Amino acid sequence: MPTPLMPIPGHVDPVPVPRDVTPREDGRIDLVGLPRKAITELFATAGLDARAAKLRAKQVFHWIYHRGVTDFDAMTDIAKTMRPWLSERFVIDRPSIVTAQASSDGTRKWLLRTADNHDFEMVFIPDADRGTLCVSSQVGCTLNCRFCHTGTMRLVRNLTPGEIVGQVMLARDALGEWPKGGGTMAGLDEDPEDDPEGAQAYTADGRLLTNIVMMGMGEPLYNFDNVRDALKIVMDGDGLALSKRRITLSTSGVVPMMDRCGDEIGVNLAVSLHAVTKEVRDEIVPINRKYGLEELLSACAAYPGASNARRITFEYVMLKDKNDSDEDARELVRLIRKYKLPAKVNLIPFNPWPGAPYECSTPERIKRFSDIVFEAGISAPVRTPRGRDIDAACGQLKTAAERKTRAELDRLAEEKQAALG
Repeated sequence: MPTPLMPIPGHVDPVPVPRDVTPREDGRIDLVGLPRKAITELFATAGLDARAAKLRAKQVFHWIYHRGVTDFDAMTDIAKTMRPWLSERFVIDRPSIVTAQASSDGTRKWLLRTADNHDFEMVFIPDADRGTLCVSSQVGCTLNCRFCHTGTMRLVRNLTPGEIVGQVMLARDALGEWPKGGGTMAGLDEDPEDDPEGAQAYTADGRLLTNIVMMGMGEPLYNFDNVRDALKIVMDGDGLALSKRRITLSTSGVVPMMDRCGDEIGVNLAVSLHAVTKEVRDEIVPINRKYGLEELLSACAAYPGASNARRITFEYVMLKDKNDSDEDARELVRLIRKYKLPAKVNLIPFNPWPGAPYECSTPERIKRFSDIVFEAGISAPVRTPRGRDIDAACGQLKTAAERKTRAELDRLAEEKQAALG
């Protein structure tokens, strides 16, 4: 199928839209989420010669990902006559913010909207020594994990690389973390007379956003190509420049993609385990019926880069009388030892939601479970729930989005009724 041509209103010729970019109504192409090579190819297709396309792509890439600008007019080392040419054909966008909420514990959640009007969420969790952004990979989810409110949503579509990277960039916008001041790229200032601030070096303040977890809405390994391409931009030293050791990808156990994840992305791995027997995991994590515990743990043992310095994290939600017994804890230890896994276990108190089929284990039971695992020499901290009051805690990324959608539908219905008299 040929790549679609999006006509630009007016005299501007259409430019082919990459397959992994959401088309816009105004016909311009959003450059966020595209690597240098793709930007170079777009500029060449739009009419620049090979040398100019490569140079402009390098400049634009720097301004988008290192400086966080959203306006071509702010790119002071690009000639003023060139900037309108870029603005007519391309755009530097972010997901739209529908709502932004702040928890009493400092957690922040955003309900975001894509260019084609689909809603999804991201969460920022500040701690004393780090700030973690929980990033979504899909609109909705297809896994139907029974303890997870997000899993009760239907899958709408995968997020594009731009929509994934855009979450990180939007968080940096909100946290004020882009470099301040003027400045141009060394060796690329073709028009110094157009850059009165060019001699002024910029400085970057201390970072609040230090870590990324692909643990938001969706299963990242069911959107592997887009997640990989987005994270490569996040890790690019000339772009967002976040170390792969500060990025964790969470999977519920898409075994065939785990090896590729280690080879092609190389970030830390977290596995949503949540049970140590086939019967219980089949019930609460249905993907276990396709890729069972033995297959999953074997894939963990083979994960590229897994070592004592880079332990695999097992996420384990604590469900009363379901997976929280002493026997479950001892079986967890046995499995980790059997597969010789460099592992850490995060124990997650269940975050209830209306109609949930489970209850949270008691604090005493959670502590006992943790003690058994710790006594076996395996780290098993209990994760402190964050953002519960704004439905931002683990497994809760659904409520606000659906509430907002219902509210909008009610408002539109009221407006329509009023218009009809």
